[in-house]
Amino acid sequence: MIRRTETGNMSTMVTTSRRHGLGFWLVAYAFAVTMAFSAAPAPLYVLYQQKDGFGPFTVTLVFAAYAVGVVVSLFLAGHVSDWAGRRRVLIAAVLVNVLAAVMFLAWTAVPALLVARFVSGISVGMLTATATAHLAELHDVARPRAPRTRADVVATAANLGGIGLGPLIAGFLAEYVADPLHVPYLVFQALMLLGALAVALVPETVEPVARPYRPQRVSVPGEARGRFFAAGAAALAGFAVFGMFTSLAPGFVANTLHQRSHALAGLVSFAVFGSAALAQILLARAAPRRQAGFGLGLLVTGIVLVIVAVWVPSLALFVAGGILAGGGAGATFKGCVSVVLSIAPPDGRGEALAGLFLAAYIGLTVPVLALGLAAQLIPVALAMLVFGAALVLILGLFTKPLLASV
Repeated sequence: MIRRTETGNMSTMVTTSRRHGLGFWLVAYAFAVTMAFSAAPAPLYVLYQQKDGFGPFTVTLVFAAYAVGVVVSLFLAGHVSDWAGRRRVLIAAVLVNVLAAVMFLAWTAVPALLVARFVSGISVGMLTATATAHLAELHDVARPRAPRTRADVVATAANLGGIGLGPLIAGFLAEYVADPLHVPYLVFQALMLLGALAVALVPETVEPVARPYRPQRVSVPGEARGRFFAAGAAALAGFAVFGMFTSLAPGFVANTLHQRSHALAGLVSFAVFGSAALAQILLARAAPRRQAGFGLGLLVTGIVLVIVAVWVPSLALFVAGGILAGGGAGATFKGCVSVVLSIAPPDGRGEALAGLFLAAYIGLTVPVLALGLAAQLIPVALAMLVFGAALVLILGLFTKPLLASV
């Protein structure tokens, strides 16, 4: 139950509005820096590989541990703030990622990387839905007569933009500081602790209530399963691109494209997620069909360019393909969310969205794991060709039913 503040005292109303307005930006900051930390290890994987001598498949296993943590947390804790309170869950989510940073600092062996990434995923599963809902509710109180576009744009920028900033900051630190496997985590640890303190000052927007705990359910309306599966397949393909650029892409840049700069590796990841956030922001007012159609076209074009870039090889094509694929994945996923919201009954939207996120995070793990394994057995260029062709095939099979749904 959402708490509404009503008073006849104008000064009290203004003070409440200002507190919620400030709280909106404090939550956005905590959301952004925590998501940034979740992707910060991406440009550092090359250093871990050099240190411990493991290959691309181990990198994908480490990344998969993160995705598994997100999925587990989405279903066990992603909805808890609806009755436990937004602020309490947000603070816990940020502090769980601080714990992950401690693990990265204390131990750099592969088992520690697996555990630390899993813990980081647990945090993100708690964080995303809670922070997005808290931003919307704080915006409603601070600007009650304004449309919710600002809240949607800021949530997107904090989420995808934060994921892009993490590798960018970590990559530059790894390039220019003396201890690249520790300093980035210390920096993000300080930023996240500041974020947790900031959230503690934010007004609560949900009246906590006692209720029996149950995990989040996944539910798909029977009569709309075809459209739902089309949206899920498109989300899977888009998130597979995200997964590739936050796990294996830095290794491709270093080994296949022969660019050893950690700052450059971070910049590539930033460009992909920055374009995803920008596409969602620019298309915020567009019709869902236009979002999905534009996104699918960009996504396929970007995948093709990335494949060509690995075969040539060409850094410029790789970056251009990543930017197009990232923008396409962001726009496509926004369209997929619109599809699911349109076909789900009002009391089942959370459960239907849980199904969509499950498909997306399967895409974040399974195709990327397959790519990492293939890169161990066959040339990287051939592995990328098979990976990209599979994604384009999936998108080709489901484009028509997806566009027909919006």
